[in-house]
Amino acid sequence: MGQAFRRYRVDGDIWPSICSGSVLRSRASCGTSPNIPPPHLRRTRRIWPEPSIMSSKHTPSTDSSGIADPSRRKVLRLSGMAGAALAGSALLPAKAQAPMDVDSAGPAVSGISAGVVGEVTPIRPPAVPLAVRQPYLSTWLPATLLPGNAPQFWQGSTTGMVGLARIDGVAWLFMGDGKLVQPIPDGNHGKQTTVEDFPRAMRQTALRVTATQSRFTLQGGGVELSVNFLSPLEPGDSRRQSIPMSYVSVSARSIDGAAHAVQVYMEITGDWASGDATQEVVVERDDSQAARTWALALARPQLLAEQHEFAAWGRVLWSTPARDGVSMQAGDRLKLRAQFAGHGSLDGSNGAARSTVKALPALALVVDLGQCGASAKDADFVVGQVREQCIAYLEQPLRALWTKHFGDWKAMLDFFHGDAASARQRADALDVRVSRDARAVGGEHYEGLCALSLRQAYGGTELVLGPDGSPWAFLKEISSDGNVSTVDVLYPAAPVWMYLDPDYLRMLLLPLLHYAEQGGWPKSYAEHDLGSAYPQATGHNDGKEEDMPVEESGDMLIMVAAWLRRAARADAQAFASRHYALLKKWAQYLEGELPDPGFQNQTDDFAGSIAHSVNLALKGIIALAAMGQVAGFAGHADDATHYRNRARKDIAYWAARAKDPKAPHLNLTYHDAGGQGTWGTLYNGFADTLLDTGLIPADVRTMQAAWYRQQSSTFGLPLQVPHSYAKSDWALFVAAWLADQPVAQELIDRVYAYADGTPDRVPFCDLYSTVTGARVAFQARPVQGGIFAPLAVRSMPKPVA
Repeated sequence: MGQAFRRYRVDGDIWPSICSGSVLRSRASCGTSPNIPPPHLRRTRRIWPEPSIMSSKHTPSTDSSGIADPSRRKVLRLSGMAGAALAGSALLPAKAQAPMDVDSAGPAVSGISAGVVGEVTPIRPPAVPLAVRQPYLSTWLPATLLPGNAPQFWQGSTTGMVGLARIDGVAWLFMGDGKLVQPIPDGNHGKQTTVEDFPRAMRQTALRVTATQSRFTLQGGGVELSVNFLSPLEPGDSRRQSIPMSYVSVSARSIDGAAHAVQVYMEITGDWASGDATQEVVVERDDSQAARTWALALARPQLLAEQHEFAAWGRVLWSTPARDGVSMQAGDRLKLRAQFAGHGSLDGSNGAARSTVKALPALALVVDLGQCGASAKDADFVVGQVREQCIAYLEQPLRALWTKHFGDWKAMLDFFHGDAASARQRADALDVRVSRDARAVGGEHYEGLCALSLRQAYGGTELVLGPDGSPWAFLKEISSDGNVSTVDVLYPAAPVWMYLDPDYLRMLLLPLLHYAEQGGWPKSYAEHDLGSAYPQATGHNDGKEEDMPVEESGDMLIMVAAWLRRAARADAQAFASRHYALLKKWAQYLEGELPDPGFQNQTDDFAGSIAHSVNLALKGIIALAAMGQVAGFAGHADDATHYRNRARKDIAYWAARAKDPKAPHLNLTYHDAGGQGTWGTLYNGFADTLLDTGLIPADVRTMQAAWYRQQSSTFGLPLQVPHSYAKSDWALFVAAWLADQPVAQELIDRVYAYADGTPDRVPFCDLYSTVTGARVAFQARPVQGGIFAPLAVRSMPKPVA
């Protein structure tokens, strides 16, 4: 059914509600239908009240007394212990014990259900990236409001992080689900305390998301806090990119003309170590020359294995630079928060040396900023997840690339702390570059999509030392199969590296090429992946895997040709020559299958295998033209001519059979094979534009552009009949292919409307409903690197004749 619209006035702006079906409902009753203005109506936004929506895979946190959201009966049973331990009210200033009041800077916000969250630019993320560097350091905020909402690992398990600011002796919550023991004034059946939400929270006034940073601004007690989460991305610098750490900085300044005494408290909890609450954890203080650090690890690690998507080995680091005014403590998080609220410092003890994930031990750091005036003062923190061995490749453990550059993790951590100021400058410059380039292509909406996608794409990968000691990169197929370096996941992600970091794409291709050449892969076409379960790259020497023969072979040839185009001429020639025999074998396989591929699986495997596919045939044909370019770089002129001519011959066959004889569009399958009246998203046209192969006739491009404009729903272009779901990465592939057509901007705007308004607060999902904007499947996948497809096309030089 169609979309029903009703307009509502909010803060002076007229907003439509968008509800599926024929029933008109307000936002409160719309369920999963997001109420956002369509792109052409969008203006500077007033933000709706923040709903308390968590991931459907969320694992509820349990505090040390066994209470998550305690019922009255449980509170009565357990609060005696907590009260005796903390003597609740004695540790809180009198003002902090009072009921919630209204600060001069504006109304305070309390609990996980919040009011106004301030200005959000350039996009309201479905989940805000906080610390996103690699598959096991991937923490997000499944909300827009920082205080009152617990961060989560990409799959929905809580990774607790709480921030408190003590301003002139009064403690305020500025981040996380910060519960506290509170006194019960009337005794309440003889019990004197209860566990409640923090009594006072700062008011969030802004959230700014850039390609590398998420910056929250909050106010309270006459002070403005800027809380910045920086996950550095270092194009062209594999040493820095290999560091599995992320920055958190908190800066404070006075906004009322008076000086204020400020102390900053930050904690992480034991659930950073594992998604399995039964696991025992070890907490150690492990300082280095330049830093004060807590280390968290499993008591019984399992090398190169996973538990609920977490690494079951290695250690989590929580650190701050060594400086005056630093204190630290580990133990019961309720006690630590009360200790800080009452005294502004911690006592240095470790009460969590042996604990469990379920007990949620807190690892806390405090920085005393002293008197804060109009000039900001900073407290800096680092969170990391370090593993010396990262991948088992054909049963050989491969070491993390950072181990080549640093003697141990402490040396790396000290370097990372010392590099903070320079890292921020580089991040700011990169953010400006991405923002400028994106705006030039697709305006503010495209800027928002790129800002949302960059960390997610890199965050599905990590760098290691290959068997010969050279840098390799591996990719995890996050949230779908969990495979190692899946080719048809790397391919949709690849545009981000084609645009920004071509050598990173080369490092991602190397393990796939190495395995096919030397690892025992037995088939004549490209492999689907390097292993069924990350981080075990065991290969498939028995040939049993999820074969996608034309898909994966075409993907590899296109990606190799794209990298050759971006590389230095001598490097491209050497690479093409080194891998020529393998690439030609894959091209020969394609020749035998084209121009009419038989019944095969393909990348959209959730839609099923397909025969006579127009889209899949097009990929294979363009891949033959790509092989012609590879042959040119390798110095095989006769092969270059052969593959160019073969691609031209096959595209003529394709064009004659792909168009529906009775309607102005291409069919999903060849019309003489029963495809009449069907259609799909021809995202494989992207490679024709990317590599400048010039195969698709101009009239086909114009026809498809017009057809897509007619078929788009509120939140995008359906992937194929009869489904209403879309893929955000493929939508941007089409926008890149049809960049000179009006539909390109419309596709960008509709994907933006989905991402900006979806009710599903999970890391940017790529498979969603074009009708409701709701998630269909997947989250946090690196395929969102495909958002950069229009920029990849613009960055590509012309092919060498």
